[in-house]
Amino acid sequence: MNDPQFRVLYRQFLFRMVDLELLSADAQGDMSKLFGQFAALLVFISIGLSVAGAIAGSGNRILEWYIVHVLIDTTMLVVGLFAVLSWDSTFPDRRDVMVLAPLPIRTRTVFLAKVAAVATALSVTVATLHIFAGIVVPLALNASGTLFGFVRGLAAWWMTMLAGGAFIFSCVLSVQGIAAQLLPRRYFLRVSSFLQMAAFAWFVGNYFLEPRVVWSPSWWFVGFFEQLKGTTAPADMAWRAWLGLGIAGGCTVVAWTLAYFRTLRKIVEEPDIAPVVRGLTWLPRFGNGFETAIGQFSIRTLLRSRQHRLLLAFYGGIGFAAVILFPRWPVMRELLSEKDGAMLPTMAATILIVVLITVGARIVFSLPVDMRANWIFRITPFPGGAACMIARRRVLYTLSLLPVWAGCAVVLYSTWPRAEAAKHLAVLLLAGVITAELCLRGSQKLPFTCSYLPGKSNFNMTCLLYTGFVFSGLAKVAQFERRLFDDPASYGAANAILFGLAIAARWRVSRLAASPEGTLQFEESAEPAVFVLDLQRDYFST
Repeated sequence: MNDPQFRVLYRQFLFRMVDLELLSADAQGDMSKLFGQFAALLVFISIGLSVAGAIAGSGNRILEWYIVHVLIDTTMLVVGLFAVLSWDSTFPDRRDVMVLAPLPIRTRTVFLAKVAAVATALSVTVATLHIFAGIVVPLALNASGTLFGFVRGLAAWWMTMLAGGAFIFSCVLSVQGIAAQLLPRRYFLRVSSFLQMAAFAWFVGNYFLEPRVVWSPSWWFVGFFEQLKGTTAPADMAWRAWLGLGIAGGCTVVAWTLAYFRTLRKIVEEPDIAPVVRGLTWLPRFGNGFETAIGQFSIRTLLRSRQHRLLLAFYGGIGFAAVILFPRWPVMRELLSEKDGAMLPTMAATILIVVLITVGARIVFSLPVDMRANWIFRITPFPGGAACMIARRRVLYTLSLLPVWAGCAVVLYSTWPRAEAAKHLAVLLLAGVITAELCLRGSQKLPFTCSYLPGKSNFNMTCLLYTGFVFSGLAKVAQFERRLFDDPASYGAANAILFGLAIAARWRVSRLAASPEGTLQFEESAEPAVFVLDLQRDYFST
């Protein structure tokens, strides 16, 4: 820790968990807003976990175990998503090798700095997630009522959360490290995107599907917690937790050590770009030359960038998780007893999926692939205003709304009567058009070419809206829509209102695009009227 090289590398690796090159130039030096948003989201989740943990002190052992399991499972989900999102930041990349190799820095120093940075980020994530629950739950589970019992339960709780997070993170690193050792680098980069998507799907599916106790690591760490606390628990659960933690930790140490002492040469000697594989090269036209260029560029970018695909899959994962959660939601359970009540969860879930994928695609478009490469767009006289708006609208519809709507049509026509399926698909299309037009508001930007400025949205408020209102609200919307199916006049009037809203939103967006505000922009923040050179003088003491 006293080594200056270690301190500099530790700081750089820690703040490189987020790719600064994607951010606006004004935000690259100030990460407080972005980190503050994530911290606020984790604190908000911690408040919810503490409320659930307070119920655990009821004296019912089965209820206590179930609540502890939910909290451990949530911790593993958050850490798993953190591991997936920091996929490219945990192992050395070509930039690390090219910059650090010519310098007189030992590989051991780079390795220890990377390990310390990842451990710090993981610990801060778990600590922020349990900033309230980490005190409320041990206090609620303190059956003895003594100070010693509370302190022991507090230590057992934090050791369990850190151990559970370390287990999930080690599993991801082990798989990633083994693949990096077995495959040539250019093929590893290609397989890595599929591994990243598979890990994301596994974490989300494991959280919502709740597998059997024997095969669920979250239940293993329930026994781990009870053993540390000194209470009775199934011995095989704690034994599996200790064994799994040891195996995952050992594999991580081996994979990480090999990555820094054996794979560094492979990174330099082998190319990052895999040979071209001949396949389907035809892409659809989107209109004139400018619109077709923007559309095909967006399709190719989304197909080649796993970071953007992962972010879009995150929104899709939330929507598909809703398909599992809607039948279990208390409000929806009451509605299932109504006439054709079995259709209501699917109706609500499809509406949510269409909206989330459309919004997710709009957010993905706002993140650049490589800010240093957008100079070609800056020097090209691209038209702004209405022409740019038409190109953006067609890309958004083609990559988000239309594919999801077509998928919903296949599912609904195969499971529902055709009349009800057609009626719901009409509502879905209008809801998707309204959402897409609202997403197109704002400054004119070409997809994947503009910088991103954090701090403009409140993730904690969005999470609050999603968890507190969306599920219950969509349940009522699905109930209202189902009743309209039996009244053709009311159904037609409702569709007419939605159609009018879609036209109004489209007209409003087109009007803004034709105004002076519709000029094409490449920076999230406006250029200042006065440019500061920000020159600094170094004074050396003699």
